[in-house]
This record gives sequence, C-alpha cells and structure tokens, in this order.
Amino acid sequence: MNQDLRHLISDAPRVMVVDGSKLVRKLIGDVLVKDLPNVEVVGCAGLEEAKAALDTGPFHLVTTALNLPDGDGLALAKAVRNASGQAYVPVIVVSGEAQARLEDRSLSEDVTDYFDKGLGHQALAAFIRGYVQPEPVTGARVLYVEDSRVVALATKRMLERQGLSVVHTISAEDALKYLEANREGDDAPGADLVLSDVYLKGELSGRDLLASIRNEFGYSKRRLPVLVMTGDENKDNQSGLLREGANDLVLKPIEERLLVTKTLFQLRVAKLPEQRSIDA
Repeated sequence: MNQDLRHLISDAPRVMVVDGSKLVRKLIGDVLVKDLPNVEVVGCAGLEEAKAALDTGPFHLVTTALNLPDGDGLALAKAVRNASGQAYVPVIVVSGEAQARLEDRSLSEDVTDYFDKGLGHQALAAFIRGYVQPEPVTGARVLYVEDSRVVALATKRMLERQGLSVVHTISAEDALKYLEANREGDDAPGADLVLSDVYLKGELSGRDLLASIRNEFGYSKRRLPVLVMTGDENKDNQSGLLREGANDLVLKPIEERLLVTKTLFQLRVAKLPEQRSIDA
C-alpha cells in the first residue's frame, strides 16, 4: 500500500458531515458509528459552521449535501482545500443529483466524488469506509484488460496488495472469451468486477467490451461493475462511457488511492441488497 493511501487510514477516523437537515446528519452519523466504531463524527448545519470546524483539527473525510442553507457543497469543498493541512482530504457530495452530475462530468476539481443518496445508508457507510479504512473484499475476482504489459504489471500489483484475485487479459476479445467460459449460469458472471482500458489493441475496444457486458451478456451495473480507465479528458466522451454502462471512470495516469477506493467501493455495493433511499 503506498504512502498516500496509508496516511488516510486510521483506527479512529474523524469525519465531518455537513447537511442542513438535523435528521440527515443524525442518520449519517449513526450509520458511521455503527460501521466504524471508533469514528468521531462532527456534524455541521451549513457552510459557515463547517468552516469553523475545519479550524479544530484535521479530518479524514468530509461529506456534504449539495445544497446548504448558507451556500453549497462546492463552496465547502473549496474551503476544505484552502484549509491548512486539509488539501488532500476526500470531499464527498451526498446528493440525489449524483448520477446526473457524474454523467455530465460537472464535478468541481475540489470535489473528490459524488455519492447518490438513493443507494441507501448502508452503501453510504461502505462508501465512506472505503475512503478512510480501505479493506480487501475477500475472494473478489477482478478481470483486468490492458494491452500494455508494463502498465498491467504495476496496476495488477496495486490490486493484489488489497487481497484481490486479478485475471489479466490483453484484449477485449480475450476478456469476452474468459467471461463466456467462466460464467456460472445466465445471471452469474465469471468475475466480480471488470477493469478495462478504453483503448485496446485488436478489433474491439474497451467501449465494445462494455457494450457486450451490458447488452449481450445482460449484466447490470450491480451484477457486474465495470470501471473504465481513460486518459481522455473530454467530458463529453467521459459522459458517454457512463451513459453506456460504466459504473465509474479511473483517469490515467492511475493514482493508486483512487483506483483502490473506487474498486473496493464497487465490489462492496455490488454485494449489498437494494436499500431504501435517504430522504432529506
């Protein structure tokens, strides 16, 4: 595990929860305490209260509603980045608009990630834990598609350090053959997650692989999560991949902390039953 990931892990994480609703703050705080017994939760009702809390010491993670009584989550994210010692703290916007913003790629550079509150409180707790205390998902199988053996070796090691079982193929064609040969019934994939570069040698691209997984195999995002790696900074192209069925994107060059947290989050959410939404 690299140094950037290690410094975020703590036996007693400190998490700030910012939301104008006292009920929502309590709900999020309760599930965090249940899932992370040693967590310290600092609840704030709005932007100014959160700014004051930043002066009380470092946080391991900040969650915020998009709309606050005296501002918004994007302004809070900027305040976190400007606070002493907080520049690299993950800032998660919890919102019912998360999927739309993810597809639009309208993420402020100060926001680490968006969480769709419709996934439910257990998924939120798992999501947060993935950032502050990344843990292996026992027995999880990752099908990794990358045609550069040098890149593949480094990335495979990142994933294997988390206790994941990684099968590497160099083409979309080989990946499809693997999925076909290892499927366990019509609705049981031969992998728990697919990680693929969008650009691959051969006739099929990572986009073609994604289309086959969603359409020909018929696997939903929950049944078989797909993370797509891309160096393309064009937001329209990124949005297209998400609309076509990618669960999330991993931008290149790969940052180990984000690759690990995104991978473990998708694996955990895929194992959760459907949850009722968190109502503001």
